Formats: sequence, structure tokens, C-alpha cells
Amino acid sequence: MKKTIRDFDLQGKRLIIRVDFNVPMKDGKIIDDTRIEKALPTILYAKEHGAKILLMSHLGRIKTKEDLEKNTLYPVAKRLEELIKTPVLFVSETRGSVLEHAVSSLNDGDICLMENTRFEDLDGKKESQNDEELGKYWASFGDLFINDAFGTAHRSHASNVGIARHLPSGIGFLMEEELKYLDENLKQPEKPYVVLLGGAKVSDKIGLLSNLLPKVDFCLIGGAMAYTFLKAEGLPIGKSLFEEEKLTFCKELLEKYKEKIILPTDHLVQRKEEIVSCFLTDTKEEDIGYDIGKRTVKVFQMYLKDAKTIVWNGPMGMYEDPKFASGTKEIGEILSENPHTKIVCGGDCVAAVTMFDLEKKMTHISTGGGAALELLEGKELPGVAAIDEKTY
Repeated sequence: MKKTIRDFDLQGKRLIIRVDFNVPMKDGKIIDDTRIEKALPTILYAKEHGAKILLMSHLGRIKTKEDLEKNTLYPVAKRLEELIKTPVLFVSETRGSVLEHAVSSLNDGDICLMENTRFEDLDGKKESQNDEELGKYWASFGDLFINDAFGTAHRSHASNVGIARHLPSGIGFLMEEELKYLDENLKQPEKPYVVLLGGAKVSDKIGLLSNLLPKVDFCLIGGAMAYTFLKAEGLPIGKSLFEEEKLTFCKELLEKYKEKIILPTDHLVQRKEEIVSCFLTDTKEEDIGYDIGKRTVKVFQMYLKDAKTIVWNGPMGMYEDPKFASGTKEIGEILSENPHTKIVCGGDCVAAVTMFDLEKKMTHISTGGGAALELLEGKELPGVAAIDEKTY
């Protein structure tokens, strides 16, 4: 059993908390602040117990200099201030004298949020590839380390595994809750067991698909990732997004699990200046698909209404646009009527459920997409494995 934040005397200690503030953003504004709210119990506990708190998180992916401006954590710092009603010092650096001075100047109960840890990825992916020097450098800011970022627990980064190598460590309340719930409910899921997958890319879910398909009763696939499967089946998809390099993989899965994989039969497309609902077989060359259609919703409903365990990861369409939100919304409403276990995971999926005011009708809202899915695969999470064990 892992140590938790309760196992440490925090008074006067420099405490690094790795949180998951990787919130959905649009035009510099936070779309959904669920992940910030979920982190509050750990942050407030540390503050009340007199710790000098340094928060670390990533936001989005950093590949170019242009990504730096749109993925700053500054809006998150402002929202965190509003939620906890106390000042949050934001430092727009990930290393250097300004950050070092800010951390050394913290008083008991003060909170500092450092800039996006993935800013370090611009020069050699030091964060994402767990650079040893960077992890050791960041660890030098603290006396203790608490990992409360379930959303990145499946990654071995400098800001989680790297820091944990150099400091006494534990997990926060959110991480504890997530691990306990998912472990208890998904080790031996009640059947029928249905996984509902959406989102953009097959490549993000290769491991999941390979490991889960033998275990589930059905796998319903929507969102943009469905088009790679539909293309592999030889169906017309127009100009819809798909991954050429994953066609063979999808074709093999369809051949092996043809009874388990359920794909859309119709979709909502942008056809020149019009939005049109049509069967997949009636898709025209210029069509771009953005949502599942009503017939597909009814097909999916057949599998969801009697399921005893449902895991939903990824929206069914471009839900942020009201024109293409109906598929995701209707699927959410179908799940809300099912009285059994319904687990929603992944930032966009959680944001969609929250947008449609359905979060209270789900059994569990997980802040981690990839982490929850890797737990489903039975994998060990590096961000958890690196944490100190309790000694009795």
C-alpha cells in the first residue's frame, strides 16, 4: 500500500504536489475546470497543515514555440485563486533564478504554481522522457513529494517519477480515490461489460484495444477514430479524418473481433455549406464527418441499456460545436438512465458530460483517460509505482 499525504508531517515543509491541471482550453479560456476542483482537497489539506506548496502540472503538448503561448498555466492559476479564495503565486518559468527565489520565499501555507512542465519538452522532451537531471533539479525545490495527478500516472515523466526518485513521497486524495474505485470495480467487472470509445486517434488507444477486446463483451466505437475502422472496412468516409498508418491494425482487429466491435452506421457530415445526416454508404467524396447519427445512437443504445459495467472514453463527435453535439449528448443521456456501473474517463469526455449536466448521473468521473484505461489493461502505472510504500 502506498503512502499518502496523511503519513507526513507537513508543517514548515517544502511540499511539491504534482497535480493534473491539463484542462480543456479554447481561445485561452478554460472549458471545464473539473480537474482543478478535484485537486482542491489535497491542496487545501497541505495548506491547512502548514506546508509551503509548489504545484506542478502539464497542459497540452509542446512541439513548437507557438505552443508555449496557448498552453500557459496562467489561466489555471487565476481559476485556482477563485476556487480557493486565496492568492496563488504564478511563476512563468520552469527553471532558473526567478523560480528558485519564488520557492525559497514561500511562507507556511503559501501556494505557488510553476509554469507548464512540458515547456521543457521544447528542447529534447526533457519532461516527457523523464530527464534525470531535470527530475533531480525539480526535486531540489522540495522536502516531500505528493503525486495527485492520476491523469499522468501512466507516464514516466520528470515531474512525477523523476522527482519521486529523490524525495520521500506519497499520493494525494484524488489519486487515492481513483485507484481505490477503479481497482474495486474493474478487476472483475460485472457483465455485460461494454466499453465505449471515441475521440480522435486510434493510435492513442492501440494498447487499450489490443488488451481490452478479449475481456469485454462489446466495444462501441464513435468519434473521429471510428473513421479509420470504417475505412479499413472499405466504407466511404469522404474527407473525414483517419489514420492511414493504422488501417492494417484496424483491419486485423475487425477480422479477429467482428462480433465485438460495433461501428457507426450513419453520421452527421459537413457537405459544402450544408450539414447533412446520411448512412455511411451514402457518404459523398466531399463530406467530412463530425458526429454519429441518430441510427447509430439507437444501435449503441441496444448494447448500453442492458450493460452492467460501462466504461466511456472519448466523445462521439465534435461536441464543442452545438451543430455536432447531439451524438455525445444522447449517448450521455442513455448512460444516465442505466442503473449500473458507469465510468467516464478522459478530459474531453468528462468535459462533455459536465457540459450536458450529466456528471451527477454517472457512477464515477475519472480525471485520467490514459491512466484509467491502462489500469483496465492490467498495467502498472509508473507514476504510482515510483511512490514510497507504507511500512508497518
